[in-house]
Amino acid sequence: MKKTTAARSDELAARVKALTDKLESGVKDVFESDAYKSYLTAMSKLHRYSFGNVLLILWQCPEASVVAGFGKWKKEFGRTVKPGEKGIQILAPVPRKKLILQPRIDAQTMTPILGADGQPEKEWAFVRWTDFRIVYVFDISQTEGKEFPFYGVDELTGEVPQYAEFVAAIEKLSPVPIEFREPEASKGCYNLLEQKTYINEGMSQVQTLKTLIHETAHAKLHALPVENGRLVGLPDKGNHTREVEAESIAYVVCQHFGIDTSDYSFAYVTGWSRDKELPELKASLDCISKTAGEMITAIEAACPALARMPPEESRDNTFHHETHSASR
Repeated sequence: MKKTTAARSDELAARVKALTDKLESGVKDVFESDAYKSYLTAMSKLHRYSFGNVLLILWQCPEASVVAGFGKWKKEFGRTVKPGEKGIQILAPVPRKKLILQPRIDAQTMTPILGADGQPEKEWAFVRWTDFRIVYVFDISQTEGKEFPFYGVDELTGEVPQYAEFVAAIEKLSPVPIEFREPEASKGCYNLLEQKTYINEGMSQVQTLKTLIHETAHAKLHALPVENGRLVGLPDKGNHTREVEAESIAYVVCQHFGIDTSDYSFAYVTGWSRDKELPELKASLDCISKTAGEMITAIEAACPALARMPPEESRDNTFHHETHSASR
């Protein structure tokens, strides 16, 4: 007997709820795993670079993932820089100080203190400032030696049945235009100001679909008004929460259609939440469920053949991604 619209809606809601439960459980397992603890321990030993140095690193080595100095790689991680590798230049602060004779200043009035002769009294004091010098760091890809404790996968692989129809369905439901671009450091982005989504060309079908859904979720949930070429207002959610929502929605939608992104998505969500247990994920579960359900319904409406695909448990794994260990 043909199911009613209400019955189909209830069934979808139940499936989405089961998937969000699986997501929460999977991310919790990541938090508690020894592998992830080892990863965090390793990351805690790495220097946190300023925004300017991050830009310098990406300009010189767009694929950089984990960087450290020559000595730190050897001492902290048991890895050595490969012969012939060229270092990445960054700027390191160098504190300076100099002892000079200067006028004494009244702490209350912030004016020079005058002596009996009417002239400012003098005192010796250190003047401090910061210079910068060039130092060199190396990406992990430029080193070799002891295995580094990565977590998750850097790239999803695999093909998807009816891939072209899938992409067309996502382009139809996206609230903004989607443009495929030459590969950049990020796999894709939703540009708030341009109100456009950009996706790297040349990725696997599984990675492309996952990224498309991730960025479309941003476009649906996290857009801001644009007036006279400028953004109006501020986001109502922090960057951590926005990323957790977008990746969680991508996981649920992909999983519904039998595309397993768990090794990538669980680590991605955990990376954004790692200092706070699971707050962003827990606080956003209702939003994730609602938006994922809407996107699934829209995809199935745009491509009815996808709605007729059997439940994920009965599908073979020919288009599930292969996992591998790599930097995030």
